[in-house]
Amino acid sequence: MLEKFFVYMIANSSNKKIITYVGWTNNLKKRLQLHNSGKGAKFTRGRKWILIFKKKMLSKKNAMQFEYKLKKDRKFEKT
Repeated sequence: MLEKFFVYMIANSSNKKIITYVGWTNNLKKRLQLHNSGKGAKFTRGRKWILIFKKKMLSKKNAMQFEYKLKKDRKFEKT
């Protein structure tokens, strides 16, 4: 069985400012729950997040490369 990986972007709109976070995972539902429960990445703690973008990848390597590209692409991240 092929394992699926996802690159995702989540957003929070507290304080009239939209904040985004990009990551990758092999279990998107669980990862979003971790972010919203305060057990995700340190940057995401204390905020409520909504999923605004996801893309399925067929390999961990491709997911990590695409995540890196999105994090470096400031124009995309600010939309």
